[in-house]
Amino acid sequence: MRMAALLSLFLLAWPLGAAAAKPPVLVELFTAQGCGSCDDANAYFAKLAERDGVLALTFSVDYWDYLGWTDTFAKPEFSERQKAYVARLKLREPYTPQVVVDGREQAQGLKSAEVERLVRAAAAAPRNPPDIRFVSSRRVDVGSGRPGRGGAEVWLIRYEPDEVEVQVRAGDNRGETVVQKNVVRQIHRLGPWRGRPTAYRMPPAAEEGLRTVVVVQQPRGGRVLGVAERTPERDAD
Repeated sequence: MRMAALLSLFLLAWPLGAAAAKPPVLVELFTAQGCGSCDDANAYFAKLAERDGVLALTFSVDYWDYLGWTDTFAKPEFSERQKAYVARLKLREPYTPQVVVDGREQAQGLKSAEVERLVRAAAAAPRNPPDIRFVSSRRVDVGSGRPGRGGAEVWLIRYEPDEVEVQVRAGDNRGETVVQKNVVRQIHRLGPWRGRPTAYRMPPAAEEGLRTVVVVQQPRGGRVLGVAERTPERDAD
């Protein structure tokens, strides 16, 4: 009870409208190791991931597995995230390679010029993100803000920051080496956010060496309100 009371006092003391650093533009690539047309998109995305002001994350989807190769990084929850965007953006069906920028716009992953245009527009758009503070490896606090109609959700994403190579032995890419960057390995909904300072418990990392990101986003594939990444030097906390 005492710890809960202290936490409540801390959150109440968080200044309303506390200034938050401008978050990076969140760029999500939906791809698959069994996708025969994804190699060029993967290569472009790896370069985009090195750019300041951009957080580029690769989500491997599982719906191409029927072609003969089971994607080694795909999870059903990644495909569900893409399906939420498909519904929100009024697309006919999910496809690869697809890029979604800040949950607002999407483009074909091979159309790098269009992706660049969307990233520039998102970077220039006015934003008023909530402050996101990593208290430890197991707790993150989200400050006050305006979640918009319908509220918002807080998501934990963990990804592998290095390039990974996968030897594909079946399907459309049989005999090819697929190279991917910033591959997401874990995604978890931490809970709702209604514009008030709120503390969230983060589950442990599924494996060592993963980077941790927290995303505040409107529900069901809505627009991204805030993004924060836990700095590597604090990963041992």
